[in-house]
Amino acid sequence: MNIVIWMLAGSIVGWIGYSFLDYNEQRGLKVSIMIGIAGGFIGGKLVAPMFLAPATIPGDFSMSALFFAAGVAAGFLFIGEQLHKRWSV
Repeated sequence: MNIVIWMLAGSIVGWIGYSFLDYNEQRGLKVSIMIGIAGGFIGGKLVAPMFLAPATIPGDFSMSALFFAAGVAAGFLFIGEQLHKRWSV
């Protein structure tokens, strides 16, 4: 269940990045949401366990892991926007 919540948080960050920050404007909303989903998954599954103690009960909801998932999704969107600006002429 946590993976779904992380991916949902990433998709919301992708939508916010597209709608309000104009990230990935030329590539579209779907690309922003997909980048956000990938960032949410990687942030919650790979990055959060590196910095947080594991949950006492496996599968238990972790609010801090959710913040890591959203933060990595935002980072992915920022990096994707910067790479697109650099290589797009």
